[in-house]
Amino acid sequence: MLLDSITLLCKVKYNRAMNESQSNILKAASELFLQGGTAALSVRAIAARAGVSTIGIYSHFQGKQGILDALYIEGFTAVIEALAVDDLTADPRERVLLASRRYLDTAEAFEPHYGLIFGKLDDSYQPSADARALAAAGFERLTEVVGGLLATDAPASAKRDIALQVWALIHGFVGLKNHAVGELVDMRCWKARAMEAVEILVDGIVKQAATRSAD
Repeated sequence: MLLDSITLLCKVKYNRAMNESQSNILKAASELFLQGGTAALSVRAIAARAGVSTIGIYSHFQGKQGILDALYIEGFTAVIEALAVDDLTADPRERVLLASRRYLDTAEAFEPHYGLIFGKLDDSYQPSADARALAAAGFERLTEVVGGLLATDAPASAKRDIALQVWALIHGFVGLKNHAVGELVDMRCWKARAMEAVEILVDGIVKQAATRSAD
């Protein structure tokens, strides 16, 4: 399966145990990204924040592009792991709700990574082929989870469509929480509100699928 092979590739190439210097570099880069986006991620600034030499940056990650790729892949790996709920519950509806809750928790825990992989990228960074393949695998994983709400013989296009609906809804809440416009409303219970909206959407999908099956 494409998802399994890409996830394995990711873990082998990027999720190996990092030494302290590598961890410090990625931590520094994520902090700088939160402050100023990709424009703030000069090799010199990352090195100064991490307490390493600029030569060390190139030695560990081959420069800024390598660091951004590592963050991008680390972020999507966390998303895919959050969506790995098949062994946690057999009920399709509960799978989607559990995956949604785990996704929201991941988006909060990996805020700089989330901003990188879902933000508007400029010319200073374009994800590598491996990074883009992992992003595609993330959507495939979500489609597998959400597609379980439909009949097994439902077309792949229908499963992708409802997966996009769920993803757009969740992403919207994460975006509001992370954006300054979120200050216009009370976002203290944003995850609970997001889950209420997801439940409404999921129940609507299930009801619509049942109606179509009965026709």
